[in-house]
Amino acid sequence: MVLCFLIHTVCGVSALGPGDSRVLYYRGFGPHQPEEEIQEHGPEERRLLLKERLAVVARQVRSAVTLSREASGRQLVEVVPGEEGLALQEADSGVVRLRAGQPFSGEMSALWLGVLNLAFTLVCEPHDNLLLAEGTLRTLARLCVEHLHMLGQGSEVLLRSNRVDFLLSRLLPHGQLLFLNHKFAQSLEKEVALYMTK
Repeated sequence: MVLCFLIHTVCGVSALGPGDSRVLYYRGFGPHQPEEEIQEHGPEERRLLLKERLAVVARQVRSAVTLSREASGRQLVEVVPGEEGLALQEADSGVVRLRAGQPFSGEMSALWLGVLNLAFTLVCEPHDNLLLAEGTLRTLARLCVEHLHMLGQGSEVLLRSNRVDFLLSRLLPHGQLLFLNHKFAQSLEKEVALYMTK
């Protein structure tokens, strides 16, 4: 089961420090979402603890993306509208093991896909099918990039959070990984295209 999904920055943002990452979108799933582990605290403390936990995940993924890009030696190029598919093909991807207590109570796996200055991250339980999770993450990232134009200048993920919620409800219902066959994928494409034109 997927614990949570994040969209966050992986390149420098002027308001952040050199090693920081800004979480642009977060969605938790199921009975084991991070909020459940911090229920004994007050609402403001819970919010701050959750924010810190997500920041820890984002920083670890940002470090992994940076190392992957340095190792490959590829330079980031600005994407031209209509060429989002090329950015997705050249996206870096990987898995980061989150040890127990760093930041969740149990060990977790963070699958990430770095597309230019954004990272799409799924935090999964260690026994989850990582190949299935990677396919879901790539589909989710592709739909976000193509339909929500997240790579363009002035793109505001926060204003489109209801559309990301819609995609998650179809691809990860209640955090469950689905096997996506060709027929389901075609049906999903039509449903997403119809929803995004509203």
